[in-house]
Amino acid sequence: MKEYIVIFVGGGLGASARYWLSGLLYEKWGTAFPYGTLAVNILGCLAIGILMSSTEERFLASPQLRLFLTIGILGGFTTFSSFSYETIAMVRDGEFFYGSLNVMTSVFSCLIGTWIGIQIGKLF
Repeated sequence: MKEYIVIFVGGGLGASARYWLSGLLYEKWGTAFPYGTLAVNILGCLAIGILMSSTEERFLASPQLRLFLTIGILGGFTTFSSFSYETIAMVRDGEFFYGSLNVMTSVFSCLIGTWIGIQIGKLF
C-alpha cells in the first residue's frame, strides 16, 4: 500500500508540473503545434535517463524513491497519451505535415534525450 501512496503523490506533482510547463509554452508560442507536450516528453525522457542510470550505477536509491521519481513524478509528467491524441487530431484535420513532424520530432528527440540523460547520470 505504501508504494501506491508514493506513486499517487509523485503522479500528482508530475501532472501539475506538466500542466504548468505546457501552459507556459502554449502562451508563448501558441497552439498550432503541441510544443508543450513535446517539451515535457523530451524533458521527461532526459530525466528518466539521468535518474535510472545514476540510481542504478552510482547511487543506491530505495525502491520507494525510485517509484516516486520514475513512475510517480515522471509518469505524471510525460504525456505520450496526449502526444498520440494530438497527432491523430492533426492528421484528422488534414495537417499531415504537422502530424508527421510531431511523430518524428517526439520519437527521435525523446530517444536522444534518454540517451543523453543516461550519459549525464553516469557522471554522478
